[in-house]
Amino acid sequence: MSAAKPTLDERIAALRTVTEAGIGRIPSELMDDARALLKQAEARRSRSSEHTVVGVFGATGSGKSSLVNALVGAEVAVAHVRRPTTSQPLAALWDAAGSADLLDWLEIRERVERSTPIDPRASKLVLVDLPDVDSVEAGNRAVAERLAGQVDALIWVVDPQKYADDVLHAQFIAPHARHAAVTLVVLNQIDLLSADDRAAIVKSLQAIVERDGLPRARVLPVSARTGEGVDALRTAIGDLAATKAVRDARLSADVQTLAARIDDPGTPQKASTKSTARLRDEVGTAAGVDIVASAVARSYRKRSGQATGWPLVSWIGRLRADPLTRLGLGPKRRGDDPDVHRTSMPLLSAGAQARMSMAVRTFTDETVASVSAPWRAAARTTAEQTLDALPSTLDLAIARTPLPAKGSWWWVLVGIVQWIAVVAGLGGALWLVGAALLPTFGLPAFPLPAVEEGPLAGWTIPTLLLIAAVLIGILLGLISAVLSALAAGGRRRRARRRLLAAVDEVVQRDVVAPVVAALEQARAVSTALQIARR
Repeated sequence: MSAAKPTLDERIAALRTVTEAGIGRIPSELMDDARALLKQAEARRSRSSEHTVVGVFGATGSGKSSLVNALVGAEVAVAHVRRPTTSQPLAALWDAAGSADLLDWLEIRERVERSTPIDPRASKLVLVDLPDVDSVEAGNRAVAERLAGQVDALIWVVDPQKYADDVLHAQFIAPHARHAAVTLVVLNQIDLLSADDRAAIVKSLQAIVERDGLPRARVLPVSARTGEGVDALRTAIGDLAATKAVRDARLSADVQTLAARIDDPGTPQKASTKSTARLRDEVGTAAGVDIVASAVARSYRKRSGQATGWPLVSWIGRLRADPLTRLGLGPKRRGDDPDVHRTSMPLLSAGAQARMSMAVRTFTDETVASVSAPWRAAARTTAEQTLDALPSTLDLAIARTPLPAKGSWWWVLVGIVQWIAVVAGLGGALWLVGAALLPTFGLPAFPLPAVEEGPLAGWTIPTLLLIAAVLIGILLGLISAVLSALAAGGRRRRARRRLLAAVDEVVQRDVVAPVVAALEQARAVSTALQIARR
């Protein structure tokens, strides 16, 4: 079951979407035409909906003015005293009430009011006789071209000699191929043809009109001189006027014709999770995420060594600068503004900038591959505009990221045991020194109790204290180093996840979102064009 045809309101709304979302993607000439059509549609719809304006167009010698006279039943196209030539359009109307503003908009100054309609259903008809479409006078031709785009319905008048004239068909009829519902084609002067020639020319004209793109347009043989076929033409015009929808049908065809001239952007695909993740990782690497994550791990190991190492030498580690502090990512001072705080990392190298640029371009190209060239180019331009500010924005995001830089709870326990061991070792050493030196000053020596049984039998207690202190210090240092290395690896991975999350937020906002927005515009235009064309 085919979908219902869009209403005129839906077509106009679709065309307006095209003009709003297609800026910079659709050629300016088409955009100007689309805006002009929207303005024209608004202007026509704001004027009399009761009147149906039918324009009679034709080349020189086709007899269109005579045909208008025959339809009206009077020689209005010749006898009107203010219209000695066909350089200006003439409007014949039967119920002028409410038509003045419409005719002013059409710029039709010459008007003739009649009393008896050409068809009972056409009391609100406005029949317009126009200058020749092939006039040697540029002004006359311009009037015909302008009104061909403004009238509600079109009657193309041809004669047996020039019914295949290229000017009329290629420049006027064919461009109105979508207007078949509001178009009549009249073969005038059939009284000059024999019966056989008449049938052949009508058939040929029908074929030409079909080739012009109007297979449903009616071809009516008429003789303005003898009146043959004039009643049938009046009835056909009455059919148009009776529908009360000719104006909207004309405007709908205008929208369809213009929409057909605009290239469809294509069907955009969604940005893949894989492409987005690859963009985040590449940009993060270029921005220094791995450098900062490694600094977090080295900072943890440095501080762990200071807190859990042998107290007599661990203080030496304090002489080296903390890796995070060197990058400007150490503990934040009170009063630091997180919105302006920056890291101390060096500016991106040429290689890092190239990597970031390549990542953005690759992501954009992959994401917009399914849309047409102008939309791809616009999306690339949008993405590339972010490259200048991206490094600074990423640096700020990294500086704001809370890093896992706190110490571990077990540092305190190990530090206490280390100090106990140091105190015990110092006590044992002083005990041994006192036992050796006091007798030289005539003082009684410290007793040196020894272990009497077991594998340590004979070892003095002070000696064992000293040895135990050294061994405990070394053992705790080795164990702490292993634990620190494991914990530092975890801190590095956690820091990298947090930093990549911060990078992803920037990438999503500054790169992915603009590209996706461009795709959504393409999708909106594609959908709108489908509505406008249907």
